[in-house]
Amino acid sequence: MNPELRKLADDYWEWTLKVNPSEAHMLGDYRYIDRVEDASRAAEDEEIATKRAYAAKARSFDPETLSSADKITRETLIYDCEATADVIEMRQAEFGIDPIFGLQAVYQVMMPQFTVETPDHADGMLDKLRAIAVQIDQVTDRLREGVAAGRVNADFAVESTVQQLDAVLDSPIEESAFLKAQMPDGYTEEDKARWMERAKAIVESEINPAMDRYRAYIRDTVGPIARSNEEAGLKYLPDGDLIYSRLLHRFTTLHMPAEEIHEIGLQQIDRLASEYLEVAGPLLDMTSLDDIMTALREDPELHHTSGEDVVRHAEEAFAAAKAEMPNWFGRLPKSDCFVQETHHGPVAFYYPPAEDGSRQGTFFMNTADPTSWSTYEVQSTAFHEGIPGHHLQIAIAQELGDSIPAFQRNGFISAYGEGWGLYTERLADEMGLYSTPLDRVGMLSADSMRACRLVVDTGMHALGWSRQKAIDYVAANSPLSMHSIVQEIDRYLSFPGQAVSYMIGRIEIQRMRHEAEISMGDGFDIKGFHDVVLDSGLVTLPTLDRMVKEWAVA
Repeated sequence: MNPELRKLADDYWEWTLKVNPSEAHMLGDYRYIDRVEDASRAAEDEEIATKRAYAAKARSFDPETLSSADKITRETLIYDCEATADVIEMRQAEFGIDPIFGLQAVYQVMMPQFTVETPDHADGMLDKLRAIAVQIDQVTDRLREGVAAGRVNADFAVESTVQQLDAVLDSPIEESAFLKAQMPDGYTEEDKARWMERAKAIVESEINPAMDRYRAYIRDTVGPIARSNEEAGLKYLPDGDLIYSRLLHRFTTLHMPAEEIHEIGLQQIDRLASEYLEVAGPLLDMTSLDDIMTALREDPELHHTSGEDVVRHAEEAFAAAKAEMPNWFGRLPKSDCFVQETHHGPVAFYYPPAEDGSRQGTFFMNTADPTSWSTYEVQSTAFHEGIPGHHLQIAIAQELGDSIPAFQRNGFISAYGEGWGLYTERLADEMGLYSTPLDRVGMLSADSMRACRLVVDTGMHALGWSRQKAIDYVAANSPLSMHSIVQEIDRYLSFPGQAVSYMIGRIEIQRMRHEAEISMGDGFDIKGFHDVVLDSGLVTLPTLDRMVKEWAVA
């Protein structure tokens, strides 16, 4: 590899870890264990300038003089720096009240995942708790900037976040998520008790008061002037169209206008209608699409009643996938992936392994309301989030070692990563992994959700749809429970643009595979295709397209 480009990439990753200490900690890098992300405007300004500088240095390399691997690194580095800097410049923290990924929700899940191996690490965790209190006040300050600029969030975000903060602050201190940190293996019970008392004092005197100030500002200052849920999308902010166009580029890696994405979603919904009639119709003895959707959503026999059953169903899916993977992939991950139940965060999500091996990959299933999990959707979700979805892609990237720069091993580009995850839901059908025809309906349900995302995300943020209109659209065109639909819509409003990356990425990967199959004929090898897609770590869709084309003619 070009040594100067490699040094630039390595320097960029070192800087990334320094300004994202939580990410570093999750990867098993303990150098910044005593810190969390700086949420101030000054830190944001510095991040924008630094990313622009790295992008400029990467652009200075002549691609004609670089190897194929170096071109991938250059292109990915330029994209990652420029696209994220473009988004950061939009100052979304000014209206960043977030019931899905806000601090009051994220730390509920993240704190128990932080590995702690030594007494020094445990001491560092106490400093981290103090830093979290500072971070919460910084987030509150950013909301003050938003109020001053006339940029505020909508009612749904205010109400839900205040309710979550109420629950956090009303809970006994002993139940605080901030006290659920791991302890070093060598700690005695006395050591643990001593650490816990010190941590409890920080939560009581610093974190909870900061949370209370945050809640009060949201409730008393933002609440009275919040946008209505009729105008919850970015469309209703003065610079909303620019924000959304930059977010779409960030999350798709393509320059696709919102209207084109919206139309693709409508077309996907139309295609799925015939599949529901073909697959689900005979199972339910129904010929009406509306009747099929209603039955899938409301029939209690098609919904779980315990978190234990949800987890067991996912573990069975993992076992089947692990047995079949060698027939479809040349490279397999060494790291394993496990299912874990949670009552916090999104309905399903994945945490990658720590690069130092101290933590395996984990697929989290939110079972706070087990009935929100349909019996037919667990397998498709497990394949997407775990095996052969996110775990395969992320663990393989990590295990490529020094053959690629660290930022390509450990970073994440949504259209690539989520596109791969959704691609594997259909791939699982090819692999024969769905246990029953009803589980195949789960694949259709997952497709419906991702297709609806193209329609409602663009609908709310670019076309001016209300929150309720988006909820009604998903209810009419998917079998998701109403509880899940509301959660999904609030997620799209809180994290604009990201939701479209799944289907756009999947469509592009399928297109690349189809073109390779036509070009190579009998010479096409599915293992080879999958290895090309996964063997270079983080890439954009245009870069991946070039890589597949080069492989197909090699």
